Amino acid sequence: MSDPILVRNRQARHLFMQLQGLSAPVRAKQSPEDLLDLIRQLGFVQVDSIQTVARAHHMILFARNQTYRPEALTGLLEQSRDLFEHWTHDAAVIPAAFYPYWRHKFERERTRLKERWQKWRRDGFVEVIDQVYETVCDRGPTMARELGQDQKKPSGGWWNWHPEKTALEYHWRTGNFAISGRENFQKVYDLTERVLTPDTLSAECDEAGFIDWACQSALARLGIATSGEMAAFWDLIKPAEAANWCKAELEGGRLVEVTVEGADRKAAPRKAFAFPDIEQQLAEAAPPLKRLRLLSPFDPVIRDRKRLERLFGFDYRIEVFVPAAKRKYGYYVFPILEGDRFIGRIDVKHQKDRDSLHVTGLWLEPGVGFGRQRERGLMAELDRQRRFVGASAVTFEKGYHKC
Repeated sequence: MSDPILVRNRQARHLFMQLQGLSAPVRAKQSPEDLLDLIRQLGFVQVDSIQTVARAHHMILFARNQTYRPEALTGLLEQSRDLFEHWTHDAAVIPAAFYPYWRHKFERERTRLKERWQKWRRDGFVEVIDQVYETVCDRGPTMARELGQDQKKPSGGWWNWHPEKTALEYHWRTGNFAISGRENFQKVYDLTERVLTPDTLSAECDEAGFIDWACQSALARLGIATSGEMAAFWDLIKPAEAANWCKAELEGGRLVEVTVEGADRKAAPRKAFAFPDIEQQLAEAAPPLKRLRLLSPFDPVIRDRKRLERLFGFDYRIEVFVPAAKRKYGYYVFPILEGDRFIGRIDVKHQKDRDSLHVTGLWLEPGVGFGRQRERGLMAELDRQRRFVGASAVTFEKGYHKC
């Protein structure tokens, strides 16, 4: 057996970034079909409720095409139904063409969630599961605030869900309900067969096809990956299932082993898998655009923090759940990407009451200077973000700090 192919760090970064849509022109006019193609390319787009600049899904898509408009995403979700909202490792927008594979996730979740959530929510969740289902059958699109305790007062976060809200989420997570839309970002639930199209609902695949798709499609979006990274990409299958798939594909010649240089050249190259045409993929990978851009903390390029640090040498942690006094940077700080390199992070907020995009802190990575060219690049990106959210000005509170 020949030695594994050695993949240089920059090659791995360029391939990964191309597969994740960061090498394409950002000003090409984007039609709804183009937006759908982009989401298919990414696989999914994570949805998050925090909105310091714009919500995560909008920032992820805007970072790749700056003609993107949120109403186009709404149209694909709520009108054509070419997308649906469900769970990967978190809530996400997913192409409807992938729905057959989520049927397997529904079945896997059905028993696990009921047992887990019954221990977590001891106050009647299981007792109202059937009742909530019948209620939505009868009334149609339903929000959690219209049921149970939410009729009296709004609940807090997921830790304060009342039984009816928990039941709604259970039916959604196990495929009985789908999200028909959102109002002020609150989910509107309805029966799945009243939300998704007949073509989407009629497609099926068997268990072996499901595992094969989960691994193949993950690797196609990562370029190079370990079996664990493939399993974690969609969070649909178990690590052991991905490991077994890799073993069989390797033996059948449908995968090859590679070793990948990390950003830390002192560390030994890491073993991973790739498709047999990996050398051609690497040779043809276009370098990412040189421009500077802010990424959402939930951008797919940085979602896997360990992979991010290994591949880019960038140590990023979101500090939303860190007490304010213990935060190193800020509540919701955005990584700054320049070409194929993360050069720092920035704390910026859309202050609607002041009609401004307000910068409260900027931290550059060690060894990164802040000359005029880089400053112009940052100001250009801040102005793009300002226009995207509809603010009148970019304002500053204090200067930058080196990490």
